[in-house]
Parts: sequence; structure tokens; C-alpha cells
Amino acid sequence: MSVQNSCDVVVVGGGHNGLVAAAYLARSGLSVLVLERLQEFGGAAVSVTPFEGLPARLSRYSYLVSLMPEQLMADLDLDVRLASRSTASFTPYVRDGRHGGLLVERPEGPATRESFRALTGSDDEYEAWVRFYDEVAGLAGVVAPTLMAPLPRASELSARVDTGVWRDVVERPLGEAVERRFADDTVRGVVATDALIGTFASLHEESLIQNRCFLYHLIGNGTGEWRVPVGGMGAVTRGLASAAAAAGADLRGGAEVTAVRPGPDGVEVEWRDGSGTHAVTAGRVLSNVAPWVLDGLLGVDRVAGDKPQGAQLKVNLLLDRLPRLRSGADPSVAFAGTLHLSEDYSQLERAYAEAAGGQVPSQLPGEVYCHSLTDDSILGELAGKAHTLTYFGLHAPAALFESDPAAKERALQRALASLNEHLAEPIEDCLARDAAGRPCLEAKVPQDIERDLAMPGGHIFHGDLAWPWLCDEAPAETPAQAWGVATDHPRVLVCGSGAVRGGAVSGLGGHNAAQAVLTEV
Repeated sequence: MSVQNSCDVVVVGGGHNGLVAAAYLARSGLSVLVLERLQEFGGAAVSVTPFEGLPARLSRYSYLVSLMPEQLMADLDLDVRLASRSTASFTPYVRDGRHGGLLVERPEGPATRESFRALTGSDDEYEAWVRFYDEVAGLAGVVAPTLMAPLPRASELSARVDTGVWRDVVERPLGEAVERRFADDTVRGVVATDALIGTFASLHEESLIQNRCFLYHLIGNGTGEWRVPVGGMGAVTRGLASAAAAAGADLRGGAEVTAVRPGPDGVEVEWRDGSGTHAVTAGRVLSNVAPWVLDGLLGVDRVAGDKPQGAQLKVNLLLDRLPRLRSGADPSVAFAGTLHLSEDYSQLERAYAEAAGGQVPSQLPGEVYCHSLTDDSILGELAGKAHTLTYFGLHAPAALFESDPAAKERALQRALASLNEHLAEPIEDCLARDAAGRPCLEAKVPQDIERDLAMPGGHIFHGDLAWPWLCDEAPAETPAQAWGVATDHPRVLVCGSGAVRGGAVSGLGGHNAAQAVLTEV
């Protein structure tokens, strides 16, 4: 075993959070070594060209950005542009044999109100929609400015937020508020879906994991807007890697960490690469891998039942053309934002019950995004001749695919069926073909994500999301506790999605772990 010189900080895992931490720490003059198992940095935040012979770059796993603070991007001089989508959402529906679509513009205008009226027959639901999101915006406006500071106490925040919205979002299952505030099944579903992206739960789950997911989807930069990274998600990672390297961080790909051994005076990190096995001793280790994976590296006995379980079907497609809709809506409007499929409130709850009972949902709820309508640079020479499409399916827990080899194909076909129900032509007829003549479609279930990215159970958040604050009784005696990045070892901190404010492409885990280190050294 070759033993290298010591350094101030080792970052285990070169995903976007690890790169953020490395950039902040190296800019502050610390020696930083980043070890990434894969040859490419970025983790889930990468762009790929998955279809042979075609230049289109797809954001294979993570696909939109909301939570990354503008201040963080400015701090790191990040050369990345985030583009707003012209449509917030479009939800096709069938009522009394009539095909229609609920349009939510960005920003909302008369067409949005008219769309609600066409669906529901009055302005009542739209006015309830405006009231609800105005109240949620008040909550977001209080929480968002705290995300790059030590964790506030719950009581500090609740004192500054309307008691009704605090109750609805933080204290009681979200389903209660959705059912009380809205009457239409489709409108209820559009509100509820933000609570279920990457989260397997009923809207009435008493643990409130759905509420936490909902909050994270609405607080990004105080607006909750989800934007498209120009150049694809890989542009975010490349920008962060450049920032970290320019600051002096040592980035090593193809370096798989095999052990983390905390001691009284430092932490030994062992890894292997193509040249053999190596070790380094660091003053601090930041873990950008899931807490479950970190436990394994620390030699902690893990209970199989505690392993996270992801619950999504991700499908990437390349199309020759956007399909026509049965409603007659303009595809360039309908597909420009989030297109909701089989996501009526009753459908969401039924799909959860079926999946919890061990069955692929008979109607798989999901959402479709066409990034190339906002940023056609990802198409390369195909710009103007093709479009990307991303489908993210809900209520597809890993357990469904463990013992049934046909479940993945069944889930895929039900996802496509949920889209085809609203199309004037099958989506299959619109698929481009790769150089070998194969249709341009790839599907990923949680097992695929675990295999590709070592995310346990394919859980995109590394585990259940936490509230982005401290309960009033929680300790905050150390910088790591105060920033929400502590582990059982004072010299080992969490800097990824497993941090208190982790999850999504935000960089918050990396920023907050770096701040905890800088407070201590």
C-alpha cells in the first residue's frame, strides 16, 4: 500500500455537492483531495449521449435546477446559465369524453384563469390556487434565505409564518390541506405531485415525508421555479469541477474509496485505482456518498431493512418531432413545462395503494419534460430537427422490480400508455432511431440507478428528506450540528444529499459542510 501525504480535507464522492465543498474549501486555502469512483465527475448531475450515432446530450438522471442559491453560484463564479421555461405546467385530461388541458403559464396570465374555468366551470378553483400558492410563497420567502446559514430553530421560523400555512405544510399531512382547499380532482393532483417526486408516500402519510418533499419543491430561491440548465445538467457539473480545480483542489476520477477510519488526530481514507491501493490522512473527511454507503466505509453493521428505497421510473427519449395532442393544444406550449400524466389526486392515491400492495400501478402517474424547447443547444446538429423528452414516473418503488423481471417493461408500457391516452399519434411513432436503427428510448428503475451511481436502493435523495431547520430540542453545540452535516464522528461530515438540507441539485450540502469545516479550523 502506498501512503500519500496528509491533506486538510478529503471529499469522498465527486458529485455536484462534493465539488461545491471542494471549491469553497480550496478557495479558503485548504488542501483538498476529491476521490470519485467513476471516471466522470458529477454523480447524478451529468449529461450523456445515450443513443448511438446521435449528438443529443440528455440529462440522464437529474434534470432541472431550483434549489441552487444564486448566491452560491455567484460565490463560485459559476459559469452556468439557468433558463426559465415558458410554461409552468400542462395537465391533459378527459372529461365527459372531451379532451382538454389545464394550462399554468409562467408568469400566470388570463389564459391560466380561463383554463381553470374550462376545466371546473367557474373561477373558484383558480382563486383557491392563487390563495394557496401566495401563502406557500410566504413560507418559502422565510425559509429560503436561511438555507446558506446555520440551521434556524423551528420556533424561529414558525413565528414568522402564517399559522394556517405552517399547519398545512409542516404539522399535518398535506392531503388534508389539498382536500380542504381544492374540490377538483385534477387540480388537487397538480398540487399534490410536488410532494411525491422521489418520495413514496400517501398524501396522508403521518410521518410527513410527503410534506417535506413538497416544501423543498417550493422554496428554491424563494420562488420555487425549476429551471433548465443551458447545455444540460453536465454543464453544471463541468462548471463546478472547473471552479474546484481552479481553486487548487485535486480531483481524481476512477478512485474508489474502500475505507474511512476516523482517529483522534485525523481520518485515514483508503482507495484503489488503476495503479493500486492508496491511503491518505486528512484532518476532515466530507462524505458526498449516501449515509448508508458511508456506514459501510466506516465498518458500521448495517440492517438491510434500513437501506433506502427509491421509487421512480426515469425514461429518456429522443423524438423526430413532438406529438400532436388530442385536445388540439399546441405541443410547443404543452411540452414546454411539466406535463402531468395520470396525476389526478385519486389516481395518485390509487397508484400508491397498488404499489404498496406489490403491484405496478395500473395507471402509472408521471411527468414529462421537453428540455430542448427551452434549450436546443443540447441537440447539437439536430437542433430544429428533433426534441428530447424526459419522463419521471412516481410510485415505482424498488421492491416492485426485485423479484419480477417483467415489472420494468410493464412499468414502461404503462408510462407510455399514460402519455398515449392524450396523443393524436402514438409516442412510439415519433421516436428517433439511432445509428443501428433502434428506437431512442432508455428506461431506468431504482436498481439501474443503484448500479450506475451506487445510490443505495436507487433513492435520489439518499434517504428521506429532513426539514430544513432544527427542532427546538435538537443539539447545535458543534459547527457540524449547527449546519446539519454531523455524523457520529466529529472529523467526518456529510456533504451530500444526506445532509439536513440535501436533496436535488442544490449544492447546499457541499456549501454547508464547507462552512462547518471553516468554522472549526
